[in-house]
Amino acid sequence: MALDGIVTRAIVHELQGCKGGRISKIHQPNGHDVVLTLRAQRGNSKLLISASPTYPRVHFTEKTFLNPTEAPMFCMLLRKHCEGAIIEEIRQIGMERIIHIDVRQRDELGDVSVKRIIIELMGRHSNIVLLDPVTGTILDGIHHVTPSISSYRVIMPGFSYTAPPEQHKVNPLEVNSAEFLKGYSETEEEAARWLVNSFSGLSPLIAGEIAARASDTDNGEASAEANDLWNAFDSVMGPVRENNYTPITGLNAKGKMIFSAVRLQSIQDAEKTYDTMSKCMEDYYGDKAERDTVKQKVSDLLRFLQNERSKNVKKLDNLNKDLLEADDAEKYRLWGELLFASLHQISKGDKSVELINFYDEDQATITIALDPLLTPSDNAQRYFKRYNKYKNSLAVIHEQLGKTKDEIVYLDNLLQQLSIASMNDIEEIREELVQQGYLRDRNKKGKKKKKNDRPTVHQFTSTEGIDILVGKNNLQNEYVTNRLASANDTWLHTKDIPGSHVVIRSTDFGEATLEEAAQLAAYFSQAKESSSVPVDYTFIRHVRKPSGAKPGFVIYDHQKTLFVTPNEELVKSLPSTIKNG
Repeated sequence: MALDGIVTRAIVHELQGCKGGRISKIHQPNGHDVVLTLRAQRGNSKLLISASPTYPRVHFTEKTFLNPTEAPMFCMLLRKHCEGAIIEEIRQIGMERIIHIDVRQRDELGDVSVKRIIIELMGRHSNIVLLDPVTGTILDGIHHVTPSISSYRVIMPGFSYTAPPEQHKVNPLEVNSAEFLKGYSETEEEAARWLVNSFSGLSPLIAGEIAARASDTDNGEASAEANDLWNAFDSVMGPVRENNYTPITGLNAKGKMIFSAVRLQSIQDAEKTYDTMSKCMEDYYGDKAERDTVKQKVSDLLRFLQNERSKNVKKLDNLNKDLLEADDAEKYRLWGELLFASLHQISKGDKSVELINFYDEDQATITIALDPLLTPSDNAQRYFKRYNKYKNSLAVIHEQLGKTKDEIVYLDNLLQQLSIASMNDIEEIREELVQQGYLRDRNKKGKKKKKNDRPTVHQFTSTEGIDILVGKNNLQNEYVTNRLASANDTWLHTKDIPGSHVVIRSTDFGEATLEEAAQLAAYFSQAKESSSVPVDYTFIRHVRKPSGAKPGFVIYDHQKTLFVTPNEELVKSLPSTIKNG
């Protein structure tokens, strides 16, 4: 795990600037994340505390989080005890991935009350616990651990807090060379494994780095090897001891992205350094955590849409086969007419007949298959019936072909939207599928959605200061294009490629804004990984939705086309916010 005791120490050092600051707002956007808005000398900042089982972490964040309309119980409790509180102390427990934040506020009676927020960054056992430090009693935890789950430590309101089990390892910042060399001389383990097993807060990544540095100076002698290992160990831990960090990300030899609070020799490519540990972690984690949560939430929708698409692709194949048969309708009419004109040449029992095609300029002969059990007249009638059947079905087949192709385009759009969806976007896509009759409403007995509820709007700001709106699903696309945009706003969409509706909310902007809006249209489309993506743009007044069309489907004219290659860094550099309508 990359988030080790050293990274935790770097973050805690960074957080020291918040001491004396005030917690002005508390939000809980999902089941394992808490966002504190802090007001301190450094100005306003947002601190993300995540007890995600996959991506537990603590760092300042610039991201915008969409919060639920009703705050979870744990969030309400944090607000009661910590909102408006002054941060008194922030400390790391030893070199472990445990952080204590002590806050002080006045309770309902006006008395000074101190509470402790305990953050345990322990992989799948990660947790955020609110504690009364005077009594040691748990007020609540973001994740409950009941006696049936663990008999050693229970995380439930009213229980006494028990710290995670001690590992009885040495603090790497407090060991001297003699203790280090003695310990290493008594082990038969390889260097990296011994380091991990002996010292708290050292991840396999850092242990491997120390062993690699030591091997670079190894001359083969056992005593020299131990000294080299100590020197390498001290070269890593020395700056950490002095809180001198070099936050860094990059690719290792296997092409995997890694991050650290100290420089790493194991980084082979794409090395990038940062001013702060928070910026490093924000860049490293990006939207990994949300994407993982989204993947779990959309698995049922994804399976449903893929099955629906497969059904429609199969239906399209069958319709095309029917179309080929129906295209033979004229042939059956011709055969019927030729048979009627030549009944005297045919006898019952004949299996076929050769007749002159008097419609052909060359008067060529044609062989017509017959049913020997039918009379010549019945054989002719049989072909006329087949002609009428296919003639009537052609119109139906063409209609069904159009509908099926539209359905596949619609499903492709939904699949593309799911690939970039946030948690809130998923619910809007699910709601759309309910409205369109694809899914049953799971919340029929629950609270009804308010009529004035509006879909989420993703708003970016161009380098010229112009607002750019992006719809990430059909409900958002329709709202942005049909409700929010004005007639002379500029509308953009990838040409013949499923993607987002993008609107530049101004009549006065430069090439930079147009280029950035095109970047957004290409980035939030199925062509995100492509180059030279065609993006059409036109005025909103030239965009319209055909009567009876599926949600999000529009036609447009008077367009021009730009070609852009999606640039993720450019898109992420644009200031953005998420709002409800």
